[in-house]
Amino acid sequence: MAAEDQFITLSNKESDLGDIKVAPNVIEIIASIATTEVDGVNKMRGTFSSSVQGLFGRKERSHGIKLLFNDDDALDVDVYAYLDYGVSVPKVALQVQDQVKQQLLFMTDLHVDAVNVHVVGVVPEKEAKVDTDSLFDNDGEDSES
Repeated sequence: MAAEDQFITLSNKESDLGDIKVAPNVIEIIASIATTEVDGVNKMRGTFSSSVQGLFGRKERSHGIKLLFNDDDALDVDVYAYLDYGVSVPKVALQVQDQVKQQLLFMTDLHVDAVNVHVVGVVPEKEAKVDTDSLFDNDGEDSES
């Protein structure tokens, strides 16, 4: 019975063939993928264990998402993300909220009560590396003559 409590039962209005149960991990993965597809989101916050698993080739897609069920069975989604430097934080956060709500409604028919976006950090743009081999080259010209 404890294993059944781990699944979320979806409402099935069209057919009485049986229940549809979805693992919370599936909802976390849907929300994570929806978040990373928004322009301006660099990456999701991960844990130490997900970082170690990523080194060995196993990518954890559900990190950075936390699900919370309220007293009235409403679903709240907390998103923890790093944004690109130079983007409008409110604009990207609103896009993340809309995208997560739409994808969860489209894919699972779950109505999300709230999507809370937590900006964990800002990732600066990578600068071009200086080529130290050609630092003092004059392209074959002799500047002293």
